[in-house]
Amino acid sequence: MIKRLPLLLRQVMYNLRGGFLVRPLAIAATLGIAGAVFSWLEEDFPQVSAWVPRALFPSHADPQVAQVVLTAIAGSIMTVVSIVFAILLMSLTLASMQFSPRILLSFARDGVTQWTLGIFLGTFSYCVAALPAARSVPRPFAPVGTVLGAMLLAIACVGWLLFFIHHISRAISVNFIVDKIASETEHMVMEMMPWPYHARERGPNPASLVSWDGSVPSKTSGYIRYLDTNRLVSLAKKYHVKLQVLRRVGHFVPAGVPLVMVSKGERVTPEAAAELRVAFDLGPVRTLQQDVEFGVLQIVDVALKAISPAVNDPSTAINCIDQLSRILICFASRSPRESALYDPPGVFRVSVPWIQFEGLLESAFEQIRMYSRSDVAVSLRLLRALNDIASTTTDPDCRRMLVELGRRVVAGCAVHLGEEHLRNLQLRLAKFEGISTASA
Repeated sequence: MIKRLPLLLRQVMYNLRGGFLVRPLAIAATLGIAGAVFSWLEEDFPQVSAWVPRALFPSHADPQVAQVVLTAIAGSIMTVVSIVFAILLMSLTLASMQFSPRILLSFARDGVTQWTLGIFLGTFSYCVAALPAARSVPRPFAPVGTVLGAMLLAIACVGWLLFFIHHISRAISVNFIVDKIASETEHMVMEMMPWPYHARERGPNPASLVSWDGSVPSKTSGYIRYLDTNRLVSLAKKYHVKLQVLRRVGHFVPAGVPLVMVSKGERVTPEAAAELRVAFDLGPVRTLQQDVEFGVLQIVDVALKAISPAVNDPSTAINCIDQLSRILICFASRSPRESALYDPPGVFRVSVPWIQFEGLLESAFEQIRMYSRSDVAVSLRLLRALNDIASTTTDPDCRRMLVELGRRVVAGCAVHLGEEHLRNLQLRLAKFEGISTASA
């Protein structure tokens, strides 16, 4: 159980950080403790009350004024919190219906929304924690300094509410949503592929030279959300076996289907198989922990809905294509992640499949190409995006894939578009092919 803890902690922290629990709860608890501590210190050091202006509290010895103010702030804040939740739920509903249910994860991880809930709940906690200090027996005491803090928090909440409404009005804009998803995906690409691209010869996969005679099946069904490769390597060394992961991050694994193939399978006991399963974080939904393709698919969902006949919004689809080209340019500029892991150097231990440029290119543009065959504006922008990607990479294989995709774009449009529109596409394709050939 102790060995399982690091991956379990990562999973829990990722889930909590992406929801409305950790940050709002931490802010509410901090302000609540502050209200209790300030009122307690003010009772022990009554000279603090002398700094509060008499215009706010004509009688510093009247606890009823403090009780009324704290009660009024606490009650009104909870009313505003319900309004904030209503605005948030309405925004989530509209965004999921108009764009894609997958983008709800982006809303849940929004820092401004989490801070908004935390500050309002924290102000309520502050007032409730300070309220018991305002009493008439055994001697009258009014924590006027603490009450002044509650009033300042209430004023801050009013300003923050205005900022939150402004933020939500921007957050449900499709351009803002797609840009945020692209930024998060780009960050994940840089994290997963830290080294700049450099040309190298790719030798045969050492996994093809190994005889696999055992497997470790999955006990649960779910998407592979995170893979602890360091743990797999250490376990391969511990049991003196070689491992081949069968499905990459982002793929669904039904219960009973093998997760890992093993050489010398007789060495993998049930306890060892359980340790190998711990290296896989499986869940009901995909996440961006290691899954670069998931960010791309979120943007593709928005684009497909935009070019559907029911919506017919090519401008949104064009914006999505622009952001997808940004992600692919970043991906093509990095060295692919190694699928064969060695420890020590030269000793093969684990084979792990990762998404390659060809797979990400197909995920990004293939469905858009198929559903935009009758839309000349989207198809033209698709060709321009392919040209942009090709102009930033020196990999001849990547350029070849991009040119082939460009030819499929024009071939698909030839069935649905007239000669005039098709001519524009052919001219752009010819220019694209010429630039790619010259660069090669």
